[in-house]
Amino acid sequence: MKKIFINLFIFLFIINQAISKENIMILKLKDGDVKIELYEDVAPNHVKRIKELANSGKYDNVVFHRVIDGFMAQTGDVKFGNSGSSDFDLRRAGMGGSDLPDLKEEFNSLPHDRGTLSMARSSDPNSANSQFFICFKPAPFLDRQYTVFGKVIEGMEVVDKIKRGDESNNGAVSDPDKIISFKSL
Repeated sequence: MKKIFINLFIFLFIINQAISKENIMILKLKDGDVKIELYEDVAPNHVKRIKELANSGKYDNVVFHRVIDGFMAQTGDVKFGNSGSSDFDLRRAGMGGSDLPDLKEEFNSLPHDRGTLSMARSSDPNSANSQFFICFKPAPFLDRQYTVFGKVIEGMEVVDKIKRGDESNNGAVSDPDKIISFKSL
């Protein structure tokens, strides 16, 4: 009987490790790699979207178009923010998304702490599409108003090196840093 419990424990541990790895992403930036854990249990549709866009290469070469010191770094405009695309337009970066439909909000109780990944959106709660941001510091005023879908678990010092934007221009960045690649582990 003891052997059955030990084997069951080992089996469950292996399954848990496999499930955990499928929700780990690597964000490659100019200063190194950032390891991100996605929260499929609280934001399943947002996590599915991020994985779909990332694993198809849509985030590769996308700029951090809005970066506010002490607040957050925003990226993910796969239409106008992809510096490797003919549609790239830094003045319009932040106004586009993907060709996929907007997502219904999945607001949850996870706080906007340092390292949190959350979906950007317009004033319509159901307008998140491809853009997301990473918090530099806690931003509790965003809690339950934006969908938290992940968190940096390694490499926050790399995120801290993302080029900051002009505070007087809502964080717009001239000559912005970009995502080199974003893929599942």
